[in-house]
Amino acid sequence: MTPRVAVLVPVHEQAAFLPRALESLLAQEETAWEAVVVDDGSREPVTVPADPRLRLVRTEDNRGLGAALNRALDETTAPVVAYLPADDVWFPDHLATALDRLADPAVVLVRAELAEPAGTPYAQLVQVVYRRTGDRWTERAELETDDLDRLMWARVGARGTATGTGRVTCAWTQHPGQRSRAIRESFDGGPNVFRTRYRVAGPLRFASTDGSDLDEEARYARFRSRTYEAGPDGLSVLVVGELAFNPERVLALAERGHRLTGLWTADGLGDATVGPLPFGSVPDVDRDSWRDGVRALAPDVVWAQLNWRAVPFAHAVRTAFPDLPFVWHFKEAPQRSVVRGEWPLLADLVCGADAVLLATEEERDWFALALSGRVDPARLGVLDGDLPKRDWLDAPPSPKLSDADGQPHAAVVGRPSGLDLDWVLALAQRGVHTHLYGQVRAPGPKGSWTGWLEEALARAPGFVHVHPAVGPEDWVRELSRHDAGWLHRFDSANGGDLRRATWDDLNSPARLPVCLAAGLPLLQQANPGSRVSVERVLREDGTGLFYRSADDVAAVLHEEVATRAGHAAALAARDRHTFDAHADRLVDLFRSIAR
Repeated sequence: MTPRVAVLVPVHEQAAFLPRALESLLAQEETAWEAVVVDDGSREPVTVPADPRLRLVRTEDNRGLGAALNRALDETTAPVVAYLPADDVWFPDHLATALDRLADPAVVLVRAELAEPAGTPYAQLVQVVYRRTGDRWTERAELETDDLDRLMWARVGARGTATGTGRVTCAWTQHPGQRSRAIRESFDGGPNVFRTRYRVAGPLRFASTDGSDLDEEARYARFRSRTYEAGPDGLSVLVVGELAFNPERVLALAERGHRLTGLWTADGLGDATVGPLPFGSVPDVDRDSWRDGVRALAPDVVWAQLNWRAVPFAHAVRTAFPDLPFVWHFKEAPQRSVVRGEWPLLADLVCGADAVLLATEEERDWFALALSGRVDPARLGVLDGDLPKRDWLDAPPSPKLSDADGQPHAAVVGRPSGLDLDWVLALAQRGVHTHLYGQVRAPGPKGSWTGWLEEALARAPGFVHVHPAVGPEDWVRELSRHDAGWLHRFDSANGGDLRRATWDDLNSPARLPVCLAAGLPLLQQANPGSRVSVERVLREDGTGLFYRSADDVAAVLHEEVATRAGHAAALAARDRHTFDAHADRLVDLFRSIAR
C-alpha cells in the first residue's frame, strides 16, 4: 500500500511516553501511513514495535527539534506530513479527519483541535497535518524557539489556505519535560535551562514567546575571537555552580593567565548562565562523571557561586572534595534558601568554606548575625559576584532624549519592581517618561506588569514606552539616551536592625552596574532609619536620586536634566562597578588559600 501520510515522531529523553504515542498511531482509522521515529540523542534506550510502516533512526548527540524533523522529512516520501511527538496522543480519527479537509486542493495546512488548549498562539506539532511543500524546519544554528510559526508553520501556511478541522482529535501532554517549558520564562525556562537540558555546546540564537530574542553568537563574538594563554604561575580554577547575568566576567581571570574549568548545576534558572559557556575558553567537566573529572583536574582552588539555586550543588562539590581549597561566592538570597529548606546547606557552605565572599556589607553583617558563634566574621569578605566585564563600557553614548524634548526620561531594565499602574500614571501626569526594557512573562513578581501595562499605555500615551531587552553590547548606546535608571522601589522596615532585613535590604541589584555603565544615576526610594545596601552605595558614590513620592521623582529628575550632576557621578563610579576592577583582589584571595 502506498503511504498517503508521513508521520514524524521526534523523541528526546521521553522513551517512557513513546509507547502511548505509537499505540495511538497504530490505532488510526487511516492505515496508509509511513512513520519515522527520530531519537535525537537520548541517553535512555528508545525502541519501537515491529511494524513494516514504522522505522527508528538515531543521532548520537542532540541536534535540536528542527534537525530531527528535517531528518524525518528526508527519510519519508508520502505527500502529506503529520507530527506525533513522543509525549502526545492522536485519537483514532485524527489522520482521516485531516485528510478529508485536505481533499480541497486550496487547503495546504490543517489544524486539529486539542483536548485541552495549549495556551499558545501557534499550533502544536501534534495538531498539524499539511501537504509536503519542500519547506524545511529552521535548525538550531539559526534559531531555537518555542514558536512553531517561526520555525515552520508560517512558511507552509503562506502557500495556500490554512484551516481547522473543528474536531478534537489529539491531546497535547503537559509535563515538566516539555521542550517549550525549557524555553518559556513563564515555566522558569530560558536559554540556560534549555542549554542544560539539551547539552547545547555552542552559543544560541534563542527566542521565547514570553520574552525577547537573544543572539549569543553576536553578543560574545568579541570574546570568542580572543586567545587566552595560561601564565607560568597561573592558577587552575574550577568554577562551580552558575554565573547569573554577566558570565563573561570570569574571563578577567583568563586574561590574567589563569586556567578556568566549569562544573555547572543542572538546576538553574533560564537567565542563570551555565556552560558550555557561549563565549568559549572555559572547558567543562563532564557533569555525568564530575567526581572523576574533578579528581583528574585537581584544581588549585574551587570558586563556587552564585545564587540560591546553586547552593545544593555547591554543597555537594564541597562535600565530595573537602580537601580542595574552596571559595563560596554568594550574591542572593539567603531568604530563598530558608524558604526552600536549604538553609542548613547554605550555612555549611558559609561556615566550612576556606573563604567566603558576599555581595554587600549588609549581607556580610547579616550572615555574621545569623551564624553567630559558628563563623568568624573576619572570614567574610565583600564582592558583588555578578558585576559586568569592563569591555561593555567601551561604546559611544547617544544624545539624551531630554535634550530634544525637555522632559525627563527614566529607564527600567528588567522587571519593574515596585512600579504599578498608579505610580506610572502619577509620573506621566508630572511629565516623566517611563521606558520599560525586556519585560518577560514569568511567574510571581517578574510578571506583575502584565496586569497593568496595557491600561498604562492607553491612559498615558506618549509617556509609557516598551522596548525589547537590551543586551550588554547595547547598554551604553541605548540606555545613555535616558536621564536615570530605576532601581527596585520598596519600603524598608528594618529600622537599622539587620535581623529584620529583607532580600531588598541586603541585595545589590544587577541593574545597578548596567545603568552606571550608561552613565545613568539611579532612582532609589529613600528609607531613612533603615539599613539598605544599595542606598548606602549610592550615597557614597553620589549616584543616587532619592525620593519618597512622585513629586519627588519629578523634582530630582528635572534637577538632573538641568545639571547632569548624577550623570557625571555615574561616569566617575562606573569602572568600580565592573568585575575587572576587583579581579586582582580575587586572585590574591585564591592564592592565599591555595595549597
